[in-house]
Amino acid sequence: MPVISFVSPKGGVGKTTSAVLLGGLLADKGAPVSMIDADPNQPVSSWAQLPGRPENLRVIRDVTQDTVMDVIEEEARRSTFVICDLEGTASLTVSYAVSRSDLVLIPLQGSHLDAAQAARAVKLVKSTEKAIGRPVPFALFFNRVSAVIQPRTFRHIRAEFETAGLPVLNCLLQEREAYRAIFSFGGTVGGLTTAQASNLGAAKDNIADFAKAVMARLRQTAVAAQ
Repeated sequence: MPVISFVSPKGGVGKTTSAVLLGGLLADKGAPVSMIDADPNQPVSSWAQLPGRPENLRVIRDVTQDTVMDVIEEEARRSTFVICDLEGTASLTVSYAVSRSDLVLIPLQGSHLDAAQAARAVKLVKSTEKAIGRPVPFALFFNRVSAVIQPRTFRHIRAEFETAGLPVLNCLLQEREAYRAIFSFGGTVGGLTTAQASNLGAAKDNIADFAKAVMARLRQTAVAAQ
């Protein structure tokens, strides 16, 4: 079953939020999902302790560099999707998880500092490829983007990535109140009420588009592997 890892050496880019949004949507659609919380701060585990987590979404915590590969392989046998939220630094735990991933997703915001850190994440993926002797599919995606305004810096960075031949998801995850609300109220965006967050319809549509872009990338890499 597909293993999707979220990787970023920089904090504050919405790595955990993106992972929980994707895992929550897939679980809401009925798929068994395992989320591996390999961040020392364990933000996914904190979210999972709140009410509303889908019953078909498991969260595995206290993962170390000695156990991460075994945990990933075990959960891949158990669930339709495995989503790894990895710590925000280059470490053996991250490298081991990347080596077992069917897709690595690298979030960034529209700044040159984020772009530089995303480039570090790409280098980590490439070095892991050399170590294991096979390609590791990956894609960058822009996160916390304004639903109304896209600054020139953002457009410039995206153009640079595309010119360099780096894969970029064709969907942007927007800055939405609902995405913060699930870490206060628990559950998924699909379970929020209008009293808890505004513009829920737009938030749900954005997550659905993001999930479609991720699934399309997975299919693309599977075809390329064949």
